[in-house]
Order: sequence, then structure tokens, then C-alpha cells
Amino acid sequence: MKATEVIADGFGRIQEIVHEVVDGLSEEQLGARVDPDANSVAWLVWHLTRVQDDHVADAAELEQVWEAQGFATRFDLPLPAGSTGYGHTARQAGTVRVASGTLLLEYVDAVHEQTLRFVRALAAADLDRVVDERWDPPVTLGVRLVSVLADDLQHAGQAAYVRGLLERRQTA
Repeated sequence: MKATEVIADGFGRIQEIVHEVVDGLSEEQLGARVDPDANSVAWLVWHLTRVQDDHVADAAELEQVWEAQGFATRFDLPLPAGSTGYGHTARQAGTVRVASGTLLLEYVDAVHEQTLRFVRALAAADLDRVVDERWDPPVTLGVRLVSVLADDLQHAGQAAYVRGLLERRQTA
């Protein structure tokens, strides 16, 4: 299996987990916070998708799906343009609300599609290209993609955990 196929598979797993987490949740459940400072399923999924969109678009020298496909307007969040959720306060995280999971999953799927188009077009040697020289050592494309995968999987797992807590509260 090629390295790029492994990376594409990883991004596919993120998409699957996110769909499992979001499917069937109400607006209230998507925005629920298990305590006042906790992140909601909506914020966790939005954030992991924004980070993937931001980082992959930058590495691929593409416009972010967020702007290019009108998701910034459709979400209409009271956040600064270009916000990805990085460094959000609890108050800012609480402003990420969606009326249903449909819009959230449309954004997830659009970012996933752009990510896969990019990753599938890569040759193994492309993974050695330096994409960020602000670090020592400089960050290669391969390292950046693995970093995004790791971050996204953590947040997808957190969202699944929050969903489980919410479901347990309903049955208790």
C-alpha cells in the first residue's frame, strides 16, 4: 500500500466517524455542552473540519472550502473570518451552533472530497516537500497531513464520547 493510500484511508475513517457521531442528533444535542466550559459535538466537528480545510488547502495551494463553497455564509457564525476554533474561549466555542447536522455534514463531506482529490494526486516524493519553515525542523507535507489526521481523530473521538454521554443522560 502506498503512503498516500494510507493517508487517504485515514481521512476516510475520520469522515465515517463524524457521520456516525452527527447522524440523528437534534439541534439541541449538537449544541449541548456537558458542562459550561465543555465543547459541544457541533463545535468539535466544525473545528476538526475547519482545521483540515485550512491546513490541506494551504498545503495544496487551494482556496478553503469554507469560503469557496459558501459555508462561511451558510453557517453565519459570530466569529472572525477565517476562524478555525484554535484558541477559542469557552464562550466562543459556545457560539458554534447549527440548526441540524445536515449543514455540518455537508461541510465535512466537501472538505473530505477536496482533501482526497489532493492526497490521491500526490506521489510519495511529494510528502517530503517542506510546507512550513517556521518550525525546527521544517514541517514536510507528510508530517502536516499526519498532524491533521491525528488532531481530527482526537476531536472525532471526543465528539463520539460527548454523544455517548448525551445518550446516557436520555436513558437515565
